[in-house]
Amino acid sequence: MSTETTAPGTTAPPAEGGAPTAAAEAKQRLTSPWASLAAVIIATLWTVPTAGLLISSFRPPEDVRDSGWWTFFTDPNVTLDNYDAVLNDENTDLATFFVNSIVITLPAVLIPITLATLAAYAFAWMKFPGRDTLFVAIFAMQIVPIQVTMIPLLQLFVDADVVGKFGAFWPIWIAHSAFALPLAIYLLHNFMKEVPNELIEAARVDGAGHVKIFTKIMLPLMTPAIAAFGIFQFLWVWNDLLVALVFGGGNLSVSPLTVRLAELSGTRDQDWHLLSAGAFVSLIIPLIVFLSLQRYFVRGLLAGSVKG
Repeated sequence: MSTETTAPGTTAPPAEGGAPTAAAEAKQRLTSPWASLAAVIIATLWTVPTAGLLISSFRPPEDVRDSGWWTFFTDPNVTLDNYDAVLNDENTDLATFFVNSIVITLPAVLIPITLATLAAYAFAWMKFPGRDTLFVAIFAMQIVPIQVTMIPLLQLFVDADVVGKFGAFWPIWIAHSAFALPLAIYLLHNFMKEVPNELIEAARVDGAGHVKIFTKIMLPLMTPAIAAFGIFQFLWVWNDLLVALVFGGGNLSVSPLTVRLAELSGTRDQDWHLLSAGAFVSLIIPLIVFLSLQRYFVRGLLAGSVKG
């Protein structure tokens, strides 16, 4: 009598003649030639316009006005004056708005993540009256459009006389945090529910309370999920125009980069070389964040999708 074993951490192959698993079918579809061709087409459609914008940002103004970006390959002419004008020219001064974007984005990411992790743990592992009803209500808040909630929230800030004040970033922070909390709580709650109950019970037997379980067990396990949501929230806040424009009150001292770029589009509709350079200045930080946290982003998306 013989037995077959598999190495630790590996999955035994399906029995010969057995039906393929759902994961195997999905993998086969995604690795088919047609799927690869579709991926190449989509990547090309996204990359070509971006490449054209990048090339235009390095071309002199007269070249941008007189010919298309593709003529760069037959008559290359490169200059850094566009980026110098965007960052240092007193009529543009994107450097100040670049700093404003960082000041707005970092708290608008950290605040909802902090509150959502605490709330998600409470909904997942603490019992209190009305827990399920409250969680369903928070989940349902995702259905409400942001545009609808802006009016009552803005009225509260106007009554407090804080909208548009010099250096008053906190209305923008609160608005972004409030809009992000329902989705953050829902995602992190689902991730926490995937943690085996035996692990929590073992910690309780060892005398650990909720604070120790949360800090020593949950937070390390939730790093991929937190990073994944953090990337989504960072990109959302960094690229946002509407919330910053409404709750900033039009005050340029608290306006992010997107507001200034929108003004350039309206007042400099012929200066495409400045608009293209400004667009790529705004891409630097999101690109760094995504590339540095990419491994956590992928793990966070896959977290909870497979049991075992």
